[in-house]
Parts: sequence; structure tokens; C-alpha cells
Amino acid sequence: MPFAQVIMIEGRTEAQKRAVIEKVSNALVEATGAPREAIRVWIQEVPKTNWGIAGQTAKDLGR
Repeated sequence: MPFAQVIMIEGRTEAQKRAVIEKVSNALVEATGAPREAIRVWIQEVPKTNWGIAGQTAKDLGR
């Protein structure tokens, strides 16, 4: 069972997350030949204050 973990900064819409799940699933089916029913995708959202970029938080950088 292929499993993909996607870690992103919080703030995406439900529609965007749905699209990520669909596209990652399609890529795993194509790359591995696994049946779609066996694919698992987990999106983990990280608060902007917990994501560091170049020594600053994503929130401080306006991301």
C-alpha cells in the first residue's frame, strides 16, 4: 500500500487539499502500478509560526 505524506504550511482551501490528494494519488498509481484503492495520502498542516524560513517564521515573512 503506497503512502504519501505531504507537509504544508496551513492556509490551503479544502478544494486545494482535495486537488493535492487527487494528483498525488494519480502519480502513485502511475509510478507504482498500485490500485487506486490501495493509495493513502496524508496532509499535515503546520502553523505558520512553526515553519522557519531563513531564520524567521513564515508568519513573520508574510507567507
